[in-house]
Amino acid sequence: MIFSKACEYGIRATIYIAQQSTNETRCSLKDISKEIDSPAAFTAKILQKLVKNGIIFSIKGASGGFQIPKKQLDKINLIDIVLAIDGEIRDNICVLGLKLCSEVNPCPVHNKYKDIKKNLLLMLQNTSILEMSTSINDGISWLKIKEKTEN
Repeated sequence: MIFSKACEYGIRATIYIAQQSTNETRCSLKDISKEIDSPAAFTAKILQKLVKNGIIFSIKGASGGFQIPKKQLDKINLIDIVLAIDGEIRDNICVLGLKLCSEVNPCPVHNKYKDIKKNLLLMLQNTSILEMSTSINDGISWLKIKEKTEN
């Protein structure tokens, strides 16, 4: 269960939008793509999927942008974003890319990786956007490491 690049950007974009939404701020496409280090055109396609799936909202006009209502921040989990971008999660995918990998015909890492996949799925189901955006606002984690400038 590995995420596509679009899914990675979708998760980062949603966390950034949530972080800004807690401060009552709407985000522009330009700001989002800059903050998540993603090309604007690619980011726009990802944001369309997130809007279509009701994860984020798009407000048109001069004071528009993307946001998530505060009351929804604790209702959106990582799994929602993964499903919106990558679709159904198939937990029968072999980590080595083998076509036939199962309990009956395991690849060399099957038995070690199956617990990791199970725990990853649980984490996706139990981690809210609010939790992640709060950790950024509290300075516990970050989406983008600021480069130090030399004086």
